[in-house]
Amino acid sequence: MRVDTWLAQAANSLKAGSDSPRLDAELLLMHVLEVNRTWLFTWPETTLTTEQSSQAEALLQKRLTGEPVAYLTGRREFWSLPLSVNPSTLIPRPDTETLVEWALELTLPEDSRVLDLGTGTGAIALALASEKTNWQVEAVDLNPAAVELARANASSLDLNVDVFESRWFSGVDGRFHLIVSNPPYIDAGDCHLSEGDVRFEPLSALVADAQGMADIAEIISKAPTYLYKGGWLLLEHGYEQGQAVRELLASQGFEQVSTRNDLEGRPRITGGQWPSLM
Repeated sequence: MRVDTWLAQAANSLKAGSDSPRLDAELLLMHVLEVNRTWLFTWPETTLTTEQSSQAEALLQKRLTGEPVAYLTGRREFWSLPLSVNPSTLIPRPDTETLVEWALELTLPEDSRVLDLGTGTGAIALALASEKTNWQVEAVDLNPAAVELARANASSLDLNVDVFESRWFSGVDGRFHLIVSNPPYIDAGDCHLSEGDVRFEPLSALVADAQGMADIAEIISKAPTYLYKGGWLLLEHGYEQGQAVRELLASQGFEQVSTRNDLEGRPRITGGQWPSLM
């Protein structure tokens, strides 16, 4: 079967269960053929071998059951960085780049210490390290498999990020100029947990007690101990949690508290600055 024929048929099969059927089909075939999208457009008449057809079809069938493309290919791009992913971590999402953008806008020392809590693939920490080579970036995760994956991503990208195992601040030492986190923030009864890619992602990285606010509240309450005066805390959260997160930050004593919207215009990232004068 020709490349263009396979892509057309695969995209048609995926229409019912995917928001991006053509892109999904392209990513699966690119993975099998070990080529980029330009190659697919340049050589659409290429005939797939029997082995290539079998591999592509096997991946397509898994995608038709809802399994995320990123887990099937083992890759996802974030901040233009190619990251390895696996089912031990969340799949990095474009909305989280809003947090990275905000962090890079802050006026911080040239040699700032930065901490990423619950790093998963290492996406946020690695994005920051790629832009600020003088920053001392540390990243932690409770899941040993996630720590191993984030370390592997740092190594493959040749980025200097220190990744280690810790439940939030439990294994962390010293103070930081910036603390960032995309913690679990979904309520256990949320209907979205049974929809889309989320069905295949680890619940431990998605669900939190207290209507999804428990981990966020813990981070906010403990962060001042680990922040320099004038340091910042930036948190990703659910689109309905912005006000609650702002109130927690303000009650803890943070200043300049505000929320930024994600790519679809929904409140997604909230942050505040620890006072310079205490």
